[in-house]
Amino acid sequence: MDVILCVVPGLVMALAVRMACRVVRCWWRIRGAWDSGLTVEARCLGSYPAGWGGLHHVYEFIAHDGRVIRFEEDGGPATTTEGDYVIVRYTGGRRVVATTQAPSRARRAMTAVGLLAFLGVVALFCAGFLTAYGQASGPYGDLVSGVDRGTSVAP
Repeated sequence: MDVILCVVPGLVMALAVRMACRVVRCWWRIRGAWDSGLTVEARCLGSYPAGWGGLHHVYEFIAHDGRVIRFEEDGGPATTTEGDYVIVRYTGGRRVVATTQAPSRARRAMTAVGLLAFLGVVALFCAGFLTAYGQASGPYGDLVSGVDRGTSVAP
């Protein structure tokens, strides 16, 4: 039982840290696409429903260096359908990061900060639980309650 009470909060805390890293990495990638200044017209190849009622779009465009780039993006507008043309902002170089989302730094920053705050609270709760559980455990690995400090439980 002790193993479960230590492993589960540890896994939840590790998952929260991993998700926080993904939020920050996604924020930097989208920001890089906005800051690059490279824009091009892309064609929507199709869309299909994604989780929680959103849409997942597939786009294709020709980069300034002549490469054909195909990418997928979640959370696109429901009004974009197959065959529509949209403006894409992307980064140049070997690894292309592209987005159809218009620059909205304040909204994106607020979303990222809100998610990071929530994940931080989850991680702090798990750390607090592990600390409290570790302090409440007796020297023999079981919970000791209702015993006076002066009373010895050793035989």
